[in-house]
Amino acid sequence: MGGLDRRQVLLTAAAGTLGLLAGGGPVIVRAVQPDTKPAKRRAHTAAAHRPPPDPGYAHGPIQALQRPVHGLKDLSPPAPATAVALTIDDGPHPTWTPKMLDLLAEFKVPATFSLIGEQVIETPQLVKRIVAAGHQVSDHTMTHPLNLPGMGSDKIRQEIGEAHDRIAQATGVAPKFFRSPGGAWSTQVLDTAAEHGMINIDWAVDPRDWARPGTSHITETMLAAKPGDILLCHDGGGDRSETIEALRTVIPALQQRGLTFVAL
Repeated sequence: MGGLDRRQVLLTAAAGTLGLLAGGGPVIVRAVQPDTKPAKRRAHTAAAHRPPPDPGYAHGPIQALQRPVHGLKDLSPPAPATAVALTIDDGPHPTWTPKMLDLLAEFKVPATFSLIGEQVIETPQLVKRIVAAGHQVSDHTMTHPLNLPGMGSDKIRQEIGEAHDRIAQATGVAPKFFRSPGGAWSTQVLDTAAEHGMINIDWAVDPRDWARPGTSHITETMLAAKPGDILLCHDGGGDRSETIEALRTVIPALQQRGLTFVAL
């Protein structure tokens, strides 16, 4: 595989720095130590509408659990008490990702995009636009296999590791987070992502928008969000018009309730 040597983009573990989170297991602190300088990011024409920087809670030491994170309380330093995080999976998609980015820019909301490696290869400019707009990126494997835990260890490493490297090559930014397709986890999956210095993330609110259940169902489910929740939506995998329409209602409604959107 050309491009960056994986060993140059892996994140080094700060061994021996362990702690406990409420209700969780051991915490391993890892620091990002890439050997290469980030590639120059291309400015998006809508830069004036770029979401403001997230409040900064994730810019300190990053702590990774030995289990997937379901809420912002599992991350350290802690998020603001009113924070929620919007995560958007299965892109980038040439039709729906630009529409999603335009919507987020309109409401000045940062998000975390879980990217599929094969689609990163096909649409690298969209990945650059995501990062240039101030959003976070997450590894979502190379091919989105729903049976990832059932694969052999070498295949698991390839799915996670190659997607990690492809995202880093396209953006100059190594992803800090990993989400397993379908939320399917195993010790091997968790450990492989941790070897790449990534925090494993799940979600608390899932409107199952990938199934196109209707705009009203997506809207109603997401409006039940509480402070500290991680919200799941999609910009890939099919027609996402219902998701876009629902978020047009959900985002301002949650903001009016006093909730603050942050990137992970």
